[in-house]
Amino acid sequence: MTADAVRPFRIDVSAADLDDLRDRLRRTRWGTQIGGQGWSRGVPVDYLRELAAYWADGYDWRKAEAELNALPQFVTEVDGQPIHFAHVRSDNPDATPLLLIHDWPASFAAFAQVVEPLTGDFHLVITDTPGVAFSGPLTSPGWNTGRIAGAFVELMTRLGYDRYGVQGNGGGAWIAAEMGRQAPDRTIGVHLNGLITFPSDDPADFAGLTEVEQGRLARLQEFRDDKMGFNHIQSTRPDTLAHGLHDSPAGQLAWIVEKFKEWTDQAAELPEDAVDRDRLLTNVSLYWFTGTAGSSAQLYYEMAHDPTAYAPKPRGTVPTGVIATATTDVAIRRFADRDHNVVHWTETERGGNFLAMEQPQVFADDVRAFFGSLR
Repeated sequence: MTADAVRPFRIDVSAADLDDLRDRLRRTRWGTQIGGQGWSRGVPVDYLRELAAYWADGYDWRKAEAELNALPQFVTEVDGQPIHFAHVRSDNPDATPLLLIHDWPASFAAFAQVVEPLTGDFHLVITDTPGVAFSGPLTSPGWNTGRIAGAFVELMTRLGYDRYGVQGNGGGAWIAAEMGRQAPDRTIGVHLNGLITFPSDDPADFAGLTEVEQGRLARLQEFRDDKMGFNHIQSTRPDTLAHGLHDSPAGQLAWIVEKFKEWTDQAAELPEDAVDRDRLLTNVSLYWFTGTAGSSAQLYYEMAHDPTAYAPKPRGTVPTGVIATATTDVAIRRFADRDHNVVHWTETERGGNFLAMEQPQVFADDVRAFFGSLR
């Protein structure tokens, strides 16, 4: 079998691995915290203990595994790296091929709830990005945004799709936009959520911002000033971090659940008020069972050490759609227009970065509306 063959794949976590997870959770050595601080200094220990106990003794991995295995899954090797994906073909002969790309710390499972509402119009290719879950661990350094985008362009070639759409959220939005730059003749359109836009040094960028846009700019500044600790660690010492997360499921749980607290709808008091608790634990379980805490962090290291990562790029020419939420997003239309060929812009009240998990119907409706406008 050649290296570029596309092979069927099925998730099959062993009973021994399940028992090991539950044993480790039950034997967690819990620390102490200063009382009354809430989430201001990180994940509260009482909250985490309760969630870990449910993961050990209430959550049903086998049910989640069966749901994911209902999706046809495959793996192929691109540039020496295994790439895992679900490939769900539509019965509609006029369906558009659509690649879905998740953000860290999510996985292909983040799109499970939008498969049904999207397959009427799309052939879905739902990836794990290199280094994450079954697309990991990484086999080599250098997997930056451009290399991942190139690998996904190659993936769509292997699947026989000459023309296709791309959807990405958060870090996946960077990859999706880069695919449009690398293969503009093949990319029908790019749909983005959780998009990050940056002002330039020109003071004119700040003139006439609406109240909503000023709030988004303030959130971006707060994120830069107060919430970049995870980024700094993963950008500088991902391997050191990995030792703790790889050995402790409670540590892995805390590392991921904090992001679901901070990056979901700000109206949600707890992560599970925005994302179903079992689906959140399914995502964490995928990182745990595949041992990809460290390799998933490498994208941040690669971006931090890639001189082209944040350098100005040519404006994207592919038609681009953006959906932005009122309470969480930081995207500002004029900055997005500067960098992308934005032809579709939706403002929605509820939801956050993980919109396909938080508001799957809103997500699916906007994806359909955008690509429908391009036909």
